[in-house]
Formats: sequence, C-alpha cells, structure tokens
Amino acid sequence: MIKQTLYFGNPAYLSVQKEQLNIEIPSSGKKVQKPIEDIGIIILDHPQITLTQTVLARMLENNVALITCDAKHHPIGLMLNLAGHTLQSQKFRSQIEATLPLKKQLWQQTIEAKVRNQASVLAEFELNSNYLFELAKKVKSGDPDNIEATAANYYWKQLFAENKSFVRNRFGPPPNHMLNYGYAILRAVVARNLVGSGLLPTLGIFHRNQYNAYCLADDIMEPYRPYVDRFVLSQDQVYLEEDELTPEIKKLLLQIPAIDVLIQDKISPLMVAVQRTTASLVKCFEGKEKKLVYPQLEPACSTA
Repeated sequence: MIKQTLYFGNPAYLSVQKEQLNIEIPSSGKKVQKPIEDIGIIILDHPQITLTQTVLARMLENNVALITCDAKHHPIGLMLNLAGHTLQSQKFRSQIEATLPLKKQLWQQTIEAKVRNQASVLAEFELNSNYLFELAKKVKSGDPDNIEATAANYYWKQLFAENKSFVRNRFGPPPNHMLNYGYAILRAVVARNLVGSGLLPTLGIFHRNQYNAYCLADDIMEPYRPYVDRFVLSQDQVYLEEDELTPEIKKLLLQIPAIDVLIQDKISPLMVAVQRTTASLVKCFEGKEKKLVYPQLEPACSTA
C-alpha cells in the first residue's frame, strides 16, 4: 500500500484519537480523520499549525517522516524514528563495519544508475543522450574520475538547451525551486525507508559532510533524482516559469512518492521502489548481496 503524503499550508490543529490523526482547520471549521497507518510523510508549512506531543510520538512510532518548512516555505527540517527496525543494532553494526572497497563499489553502482537515468530523461525529451549512456559505462569503483559531475554538467545544459541562462542552483531561477521541493520530498522518502530498513541515514557511503544528518539518504536518492527532473519538466510551462511555489504547484509535487518507476522489471510506486533499494543496501552491508537494486528509467526513444 502507498503511504499518503499530507501537506498543511494553512492554520491547523492536529491531534490523535483511536489510531486516527484528527485534523481541524479553524478557517473553515472542517474536521477530517486519517488512519495513522496510511501516512508516510507529513509536511508542515505554516507558522500556525498546532500539534500535540502525542501526534509527534505516534507519527514517529509509525515511521512517518515529518518535514517542517521555513518562512519562505522551503523544507528546513526532517524528523525520523530513532528505532525503525527490530534488529536495528545488528543492522547498524554491519553498516558501520562496511569496508571502504564495498562502499566504493556501491557508489560506482549508484552513479552508474544515476547517469543512465539522466540519459533516459534526455532521450525521452528527444535530446542528445548517447554521450551519457556511454559515460555511464565508464564509471569506476568510487568514481575517481568524477563522472557524476561531468554527466551533470552535460545533462543540465542539454535539458535546458533552449534556456541558455539556466543554471542548476539551489537559489537559481525557476524551475530550480520546483526541483528543490521535489528533491526534498524524495529525500524524506529515502530517509524514511532507510530508517525502516534499520540503517543510520547519517552514515553515508560517499557523502561525509559532518553537518549533514542525512548523508546516506543523499547517496541513495541520486538515481531517483532524474525521476523528479522528468516529473517537473513534464508539467505545464506556466508552472515552470512561476517565481513562487504556489499551493497548486506544491500539490503537484506531492504526487512524487506515488509516481511509477521500473525496478526489477516491475512497475512500482516510487515510495515502494525506494523500500526495495534500501532493503538491498542492507543485504549488501551484510554480505548477502553484491548489487544494489535501483530503478531503471526507460526512455521513450534514444537519440544520437
């Protein structure tokens, strides 16, 4: 079952009663109940949202990812369960003891998958893609040649070939804000599933920023980023040129956890696919598997 993503952009009061999340909207007097077991992500995007401590506890007990936003409506915080798996200490140990060669191999697989999916996005939009398909084959253990950066440079220039002024930057012009918001949702999905698989999202296989609490999430989400790119660029041009993230745009982006992806030759919602990826990562850390399970974005066509 696909877990729901709940977004609150207006004043609201949240409480819990009999395994239900009670939602009260003061402005309209509307009251709604949502089964806690059906919720995967909650986004809190208004300063006048009140929730009880019981809400926090019950959400985290059910491995719900809680995202808070700042005054500019950008995601600024992520809260996750500290005990997401019954064998958590065992999973932690295998993750902590993972060897450097293993981490390099896992990073190689991650970048290969990311670059292939970027190439597929270009192919789907009938842009030059063969260079990236070939580049993906050249990724070595640990990506010492930084093919990820080379691919990204080519990818964004091709993707926005008609917009010479576009630069992929967190604080850049539209549709950077849509991409940022989409990535934030994706990051929450990945972090939530890492915790659910019994892993520490802080300890990455490549990302090591001491100030980043979600290094592993940032690693594992890489091959999924092109799905967000494709989703964003498939939207109406009016949205892509909008300077602000309107409620309508945010509503569109909340569909990301449910978009279809191809993984292990089966179509699955992105949220379910991420769960398969994080489960395979555990097996790699435990020495039971050698390959990470990543989605494969299928292009509609391939161009020269």
